[in-house]
Amino acid sequence: MGDAMPKTKTHKASKKRFRVTASGKLTRSSAGKKHLNSHKAGKRKRQLRGGVVSDTAIAKKYVKLMGGEC
Repeated sequence: MGDAMPKTKTHKASKKRFRVTASGKLTRSSAGKKHLNSHKAGKRKRQLRGGVVSDTAIAKKYVKLMGGEC
């Protein structure tokens, strides 16, 4: 009875940084937009506004860490 595998724990740092889409891909915000923005051009800041979607091998690893399925 007590031989069941332990539950996998959610990686909380990944949970705060990434979101998993319905199709199982990983979304994250663009890097370089949090601070020191006054000297950056408006075009650059607009392009950094959107999220980034990835489905690479590393992304699949993070999805698994967050409790999702690959």
